[in-house]
Amino acid sequence: MITDIQWAPDRTYFITASKDKTAKLLSATNLNILKTYVADTPLNSAAIAPTKDFVILGGGQAAMDVTTTSARQGKFEARFYHKIFEEEIGRVRGHFGPLNYVAIDPTGKGYASGGEDGYVRVHHFDRSYFDFLYEAEREQNNLQQSRM
Repeated sequence: MITDIQWAPDRTYFITASKDKTAKLLSATNLNILKTYVADTPLNSAAIAPTKDFVILGGGQAAMDVTTTSARQGKFEARFYHKIFEEEIGRVRGHFGPLNYVAIDPTGKGYASGGEDGYVRVHHFDRSYFDFLYEAEREQNNLQQSRM
């Protein structure tokens, strides 16, 4: 079951979140699957960062299934994936129930997450978010600098 669809800023592709623990990036013109992001928990929402090659996924185990466990075991975290390489690069904790929605600020300076715990959390990215380079990006930058 698809639980969320959000457009890329240029509207040429979009991302879906699904209960099957995947998010997919699809082309708007032909609906081809461009990328697949695999999580370890059902997903309720997915968003595309406008200024970095990242996507943010939100979800978590259903609250009724974790009533006897801790919030950490419910995996109530926003997950950051590299949009191109499809690998998880970080998580942000804070909710005490599944994340129902994630939305990225159109300027790319932060994001908000809404959870089943009744809270909306507004997150502002720090400098390390903007400076982060994936290993392949770092290697490419080093190669370009060595050619100069």
